[in-house]
Amino acid sequence: MTRYSNLSKKTFSTEELNKIKVIISGVEKFKNDVDIILTEYGFLKSVEPEPVKAAFSILENLFLRFHRIVSQLHKRHDNRSTIQIADEYDVQDLLHALLLQHFIDVREEEYTPSYAGGSTRTDFLLKYEKIFVEVKKTRKGMTDRTLGDELILDKAHYQVHPDCRALFCLVYDPDAILKNPEGLESDLSNIKNGFETKVYVVPRR
Repeated sequence: MTRYSNLSKKTFSTEELNKIKVIISGVEKFKNDVDIILTEYGFLKSVEPEPVKAAFSILENLFLRFHRIVSQLHKRHDNRSTIQIADEYDVQDLLHALLLQHFIDVREEEYTPSYAGGSTRTDFLLKYEKIFVEVKKTRKGMTDRTLGDELILDKAHYQVHPDCRALFCLVYDPDAILKNPEGLESDLSNIKNGFETKVYVVPRR
């Protein structure tokens, strides 16, 4: 029996396993940071693995079709009862069901680390893909500026989360309350320091 055989029989304690997970997470973050730097200088073409690229495409398609899905749910046989999208929670519930069709690990109300003295919760975290999904529904009295300020603050929280590489935000505006939805999308959708933010205001006009 070699001196290495005993290692294979070792059972790690919960504390040791947690330390190992922290180390692995740190190594993964370091690799991602290095990849981002190399990409910025042109040494790598892309830092996103194929599953993450696929997730981006799925989310975009889901967001852009969200209003059509809501409209279809209201066309029930014999006018039977259906889900009503009256507020932000209703949007969350429907989107949650749709996300589960495409993603294995969808986590609700994930806390983000403290930023500027406070913390917040995102609506969903796609754990494997490391993508946060935020939901907003416009309401009477909301302006483009107030919504934009909310999203800027949310984005600042998410950027410091160790499990996040991107933020996708669905803004559901069925009553066309926003005056310049295209401008809001353009101003808030960007890639900065390897962190991608995508904002979709739907339905499109």
